[in-house]
Amino acid sequence: MPNQFDFIAIEGVIGAGKTSLAKLIAESSSSRLVLEEFEENPFLPRFYENRERFAFQTQLSFLASRFKQQQRMLNRDLFDGGIVSDYMFEKDRIFARLNLGEDEMNLYDNIYNIMTGISAKPDLVIYLQSNVNRLMNNIEQRGRDYEKHITPDYLQELSDAYNQFFYHYNKAPLMIINASEIDFVNNPNHLSYIKEQIFNQPIRSNTHIHIIPD
Repeated sequence: MPNQFDFIAIEGVIGAGKTSLAKLIAESSSSRLVLEEFEENPFLPRFYENRERFAFQTQLSFLASRFKQQQRMLNRDLFDGGIVSDYMFEKDRIFARLNLGEDEMNLYDNIYNIMTGISAKPDLVIYLQSNVNRLMNNIEQRGRDYEKHITPDYLQELSDAYNQFFYHYNKAPLMIINASEIDFVNNPNHLSYIKEQIFNQPIRSNTHIHIIPD
């Protein structure tokens, strides 16, 4: 493969397919897979039931968990293969800005600003962009009980926040994939096209990939 990456981070709104694509790319490139440990957050189910009450606890729990993972990634053996992750550390602040009040956000930023300076930095970011209908359908299909409280309005808020974040993102090459009408899990042609763009084509910042559905 002409393009070799030490760290690929795959991002997107809840239900965009981050974990599925991360697993497929890691397997294809013989890379180590690092997945977000969201199921270990004890506040997450309560957050979806009552965002205002449990947002701060949920956010700090995620921040601590993600930072621990980042430290393990930084301390990996130099002869290990590359890493593919289904999140990037900076995404944490997208959720924080959306869900925290002013005083909570100030306290959060004091902690976040220390951590982000010593977190692992991806050398390729893939953003899976999808519409709300597709996101809701994916969430319903996977059937996680605590996600039943997620609303289309919340997903639209997240989508707007993600789009704003990546519109200004310039810290690593960014590949944006329109995932609303494709199926890289079940359609090998879609997956092959994505892998071709990642590993065999010149990588430029803000590369957009549009796959015409079969």
